[in-house]
Amino acid sequence: MSIALSTAILVLIILFLIMISAFFSSAETALTAASEARIRQLAKTKANRQARRVEKLRKNKEELISTILVGNNLVNILASALATSAAISLTGDGGVALATLIMTVIIVLFAEVLPKSYAFNNADRFSLKIALIVQIIVWTLKPVTWSLRVIVVRLLRNKSEEGSSREDELRGLIDLHSEDTDEDGRETGAMLSSVLDLGELTVEEIMTHRASVSSVDAHDDPEEILRFVLRSPHTRHPVYSGKPENITGVLHVKALLRAIEENADRDLSGLNIKDIATEPFFVPETTPLFAQLQAFRARREHFAVVIDEYGDLRGIVTLEDILEEIVGDIDDETDIDLSDVKQQLDGSYIAEGTVTLRDLNRLLALELPDDEASTLAGLIIYESQHIPSVGQEFKFHDIRFKIIARQNNQITSIRLWLPANKRL
Repeated sequence: MSIALSTAILVLIILFLIMISAFFSSAETALTAASEARIRQLAKTKANRQARRVEKLRKNKEELISTILVGNNLVNILASALATSAAISLTGDGGVALATLIMTVIIVLFAEVLPKSYAFNNADRFSLKIALIVQIIVWTLKPVTWSLRVIVVRLLRNKSEEGSSREDELRGLIDLHSEDTDEDGRETGAMLSSVLDLGELTVEEIMTHRASVSSVDAHDDPEEILRFVLRSPHTRHPVYSGKPENITGVLHVKALLRAIEENADRDLSGLNIKDIATEPFFVPETTPLFAQLQAFRARREHFAVVIDEYGDLRGIVTLEDILEEIVGDIDDETDIDLSDVKQQLDGSYIAEGTVTLRDLNRLLALELPDDEASTLAGLIIYESQHIPSVGQEFKFHDIRFKIIARQNNQITSIRLWLPANKRL
């Protein structure tokens, strides 16, 4: 065989190996960059066999990546060795540097950059096309990859760490989706993030404190109770006996009106509020919101009484409170606008001490921490380490606060001056 012919055959073999290397590079990019949600939808709705193969390959990414790395390095090294051998036979010892330079350019450009760029831009479609071939290669090289994995585990003496949690991945996707979009897109992103927050927030952080709860004394005159209930914007009221902390039931407006309707002579003096009230649903203040939502659904309840570890009353929480954490405030025709936060002419804000930090952060785009306190008054007391007097001013978290009103030991009104970059 002539030198020219043998050289031509060697060049063809090298080009073939470069093509195989390009396949491995593109396969790695396509299978890792393909949309998991879209592939799963294809596998379910269209019974796509290729989509199911892609899912199966992605389930064991360690084996997939190991197989591709073994195959890719094998063909790259073989192609470089053949090119070096051919260059030495043609040009002598100087062929080593020449072969290294040429093969580096060819492999980087045609076996790495171009294939990976194409695969990244067509990840879903390309991954479906190559799934069967890659699956066969993975099965063929399984003994090699298994042996390498055993060696790696022995050398490192530990198992590989798991990737980032699915929740963090979802949060990242939501942020990316809502970052450069319109107002509706940002609202959607905020709602999706709030759904994920349900597992981290507790009932204590959103409950209505007992000081603000409209409760009913079971021993009051039924006519007084009826007038009180009709004036109230709420449909459910805790019923106490003796002292407000001793909750014995929950009175629903419908149940009260139904009892009056069933009383033929409309005589309210014979009504027993304890008999009309339903059994209270007590929940710990540390209950996660997601668990509380599930409990409301399971019990078909809308109202719960919150207690602390000693069984003392802390407040109440409703199904609407939890839903408002997801979608924002839900107002109806019976709601009274309490105007917890009012903007002033000088650009400052006056807020009630009972306004929750989460609502304030959401309304004014702030980032006040709610780890140690759930209300604005609680945050000021925590930061100042005492109960401040009227007129005292503080500055923390780049916001200036001034105490406007105080009732006994309760801070009832605060003025806030936001930094210039936070003013709406």
